[in-house]
Amino acid sequence: MQPSAPPFDERLTAPRSWWFIAFGVGVACALMLLPLGTLPMLAGLVGGTAAAALVVSGYGSARIRVVAGSLVAGEARIPLSALGEPEVLDAEEARAWRTHKADARAFMLLRGYVETAVRVEVTDPEDPTPYVYLSTRDPRGLAAALSTVPTA
Repeated sequence: MQPSAPPFDERLTAPRSWWFIAFGVGVACALMLLPLGTLPMLAGLVGGTAAAALVVSGYGSARIRVVAGSLVAGEARIPLSALGEPEVLDAEEARAWRTHKADARAFMLLRGYVETAVRVEVTDPEDPTPYVYLSTRDPRGLAAALSTVPTA
């Protein structure tokens, strides 16, 4: 039996503008070290850009997958049998669920630069988490993957 591709796999990468900001941090580091000479300035440019790029890359490495009967979101692995029906949230509704409607007990993998999301009730009575909120650029695809994968 050959392994098949997961029904849903998305990486929440940082927007392009953040990479320009990372380069700007490198330029700022270079300017701070400019009075010390050319070599320290170049080291500041390279080091500052690399450090900022690592931060942007780390923040943008969040991944959401539906695989092997589980929802894998960031560090969390949740069996599909513990989840209810997914709710697709448009930009306005997603903003409401991550602000004034949010529950502090919920598991939220959110990225402010991703406007749409999916919210899924947690049906496991042993779990105090009321729901899972996931930022996604393809909410309908994620909801379809969560609905069509067998839970047992």
